[in-house]
Amino acid sequence: MYRIALKMLMGDRGKYLGLIMGLTFAAILITQQSSIFTGLMTRTYSFISDLSQPDIWVMDPKVQFIDDVKPMQDTELFRVRGISGVAWAVPLYKGLLKARLEDGNFQIVNVLGLDDATLIGGPPVMLEGSLADLRRQDAIIVNDVGAATRLAKKPREPGGKPVPLQVGDVLEINDRRAVVVGICRVLRTFQSQPVVYTTYSRALSFAPRERKLLSFVLVKAADGVGPKELAGRIARGTGLAAYTAQEFKDLTFDYYMKNTGIPINFGIAVMLGFIIGTAIAGQTFYNFTLENLRYFGTLKAMGTTNAVLLRMIVLQALVVGALGYGLGVGGAALFGYAMRGTELSFRLIPEILVLAGGAIAVIIVLSALVSIRKVMRLEPAIVFKG
Repeated sequence: MYRIALKMLMGDRGKYLGLIMGLTFAAILITQQSSIFTGLMTRTYSFISDLSQPDIWVMDPKVQFIDDVKPMQDTELFRVRGISGVAWAVPLYKGLLKARLEDGNFQIVNVLGLDDATLIGGPPVMLEGSLADLRRQDAIIVNDVGAATRLAKKPREPGGKPVPLQVGDVLEINDRRAVVVGICRVLRTFQSQPVVYTTYSRALSFAPRERKLLSFVLVKAADGVGPKELAGRIARGTGLAAYTAQEFKDLTFDYYMKNTGIPINFGIAVMLGFIIGTAIAGQTFYNFTLENLRYFGTLKAMGTTNAVLLRMIVLQALVVGALGYGLGVGGAALFGYAMRGTELSFRLIPEILVLAGGAIAVIIVLSALVSIRKVMRLEPAIVFKG
């Protein structure tokens, strides 16, 4: 019987391919949009992911996410260092500053000022130069994407490609000289500005003069002390907000989820894929069943039970569902692979595969239910009509 079910399914190539294409389209749209959403939300806390050394981030209590910098007084650093269980605590400056390029144009850059003594919080991957080069006079390190795009120099010839910023090139940040001593690779950020690393003291000289300039305090827990427990001690002892790295990521993620239209926009796209997939698959599967009612009626007249017919329809639905899901997820993965290294954010995680699989399962169940109802009510006498 199952062999007959598959022959019935594949007998009409047009409807068979139409079923698969409808499910494939739904799987592609659901997987692709969910992966882009996940990649985009991951970029909101990419700075936290890049700085893997500290266990705890200490900041002003009113900070809502990583880019919501509310400067503190430098004396807060010493208060944090005085808390029991702190192995080390270093300052971090983070701010958006204006850089003047070689051609006179200006570009906003994300400046990170690292502790002068330890350089903790530096870029995870150095492509050119070394982190220690930041101790040179006026030194900065620029991320590779920023150096090749927004900070690139004008083409040497008309119509040519921009020349990427290189080691030895000079910028001006807030009217102060800055020499590129290294090129690094970091995770892309949500706002996509070039990322510039320098020392904490030099970052303060770049920044406009303010009474408070300390953005964050990065803390490492001593051996035997849990980061979450230490974060609580710091918050109680200083009155500042203290989060573990994961808690700070969650805080940033939740802010963008609650205060932006990103989830709604991507949710609509995913829902649209689900609805279109359901409509196409349901209609095609129903038409397929109608055209094969005489065959189902013949099987009933020969003594085939409703349970066997039910399993035949379920098998047909599972076959087209599995093919549509596989082709859809594979197509979305190929799309993400082709777009790697571009501005497009794409992150395919196992949870998305489960989501897409569940959506396709619901679609084929809904599609099969319509056909099952029709077949269950079928009278064997239909084979003798017309």
